[in-house]
Amino acid sequence: MVEHIAHFFSSMPKELVTVIIATLPIAELRGAIPWALAGPPIGGGLSVPAAVFFAIIGNLIPVFPLLLFFDKIYKLLSRYPVFDRFFNWIFARTRKKGKMIEKYEFWGLVIFVGIPLPVTGAWTGSLAAFLFGIKFWKSTLAVIFGLIMSATIVTLTSLGIFSIF
Repeated sequence: MVEHIAHFFSSMPKELVTVIIATLPIAELRGAIPWALAGPPIGGGLSVPAAVFFAIIGNLIPVFPLLLFFDKIYKLLSRYPVFDRFFNWIFARTRKKGKMIEKYEFWGLVIFVGIPLPVTGAWTGSLAAFLFGIKFWKSTLAVIFGLIMSATIVTLTSLGIFSIF
């Protein structure tokens, strides 16, 4: 099974694979940029500008639907106990980690998305924007700034210029 998946992705343009990885929750651009910068056969072997560009574009793809439609999705799915439990769990977790967003709104959301740690990023930032009632355009701009910040940190770390540890 893994071989089939690897073969499928290896036949695709590396830029598209970078976009796909960046759209995935958890991986986001923290997974896409290192993969895109790594040389074949492990990664895409893209240039730094291309890796960053395609990772940011991919990471932005889920942001717009999440910010625009999360309230409708939540209302629809929360009627079912399994989804209601899931939403309660993810909301409690996001509220706990989102104190900075609640306090500083725009700049808190920029920093939350921009610092590439587990359970931060565009997906969770979009959820937090919904939870804390940040308007669509304000939260979109904050997520974009946060992604640029995160992409810079991840790229410098991937190139060995900056080390978190």
